[in-house]
Amino acid sequence: MSRKPEHASPNEPQDSVNPEHETAAAPSETASPDLKQLQAELDVARKEVAEHLDRFLRAKAEGENIRRRAENDVINARKFAVERFAGEMLAARDSLDLARAVELQGDNLDAIRKMREGLELTLKLMDDVFAKFSLVQIDPKGEKFDPERHHAISMVETDEIEPNHVVTVVQKGYGLHDRIVRPAMVIVSRAKAAAAGDEAGNGDAGPGNA
Repeated sequence: MSRKPEHASPNEPQDSVNPEHETAAAPSETASPDLKQLQAELDVARKEVAEHLDRFLRAKAEGENIRRRAENDVINARKFAVERFAGEMLAARDSLDLARAVELQGDNLDAIRKMREGLELTLKLMDDVFAKFSLVQIDPKGEKFDPERHHAISMVETDEIEPNHVVTVVQKGYGLHDRIVRPAMVIVSRAKAAAAGDEAGNGDAGPGNA
């Protein structure tokens, strides 16, 4: 005669625990520390990425600045490549200009005329070359004195022109693009001192007033 399995009473305490419950509960106890570690590593990685991005942007900006400076250097090199040549040629043109200004007298006027025409043609050819390379003449007679473009070698009192204006151009200047190759050498005007003021000043300084 078979025996029926005995069933535990509902009120009877169970001594055994299901192992599956222990296995399922174990990961939950260790998941929190692992998650915190992963979060910390992620924060570190994000910080490093931000630092690398910042360095990349800085390097890119610096590279752009270097590229622009190099382009400007190339442009300036092209613009002012003839500056030294121009400076050497100015003396030759000055000599031709002085030769043209000389009043020649003699019996052979035809030969003198032809020589003068040759000088004029040579100067014109030279001026055409200067213009081709943007070398501009500075002839400021009658203009207001500009210390950036003119070099004053003396001053003269005159009523014929306003004070601080160029009376005479001793030597013409030249500019290359926006750069002055040679300033014009000039004589600058200044106002005449009042005659009455001069006499009064001399009277005050005389020995009779001592």
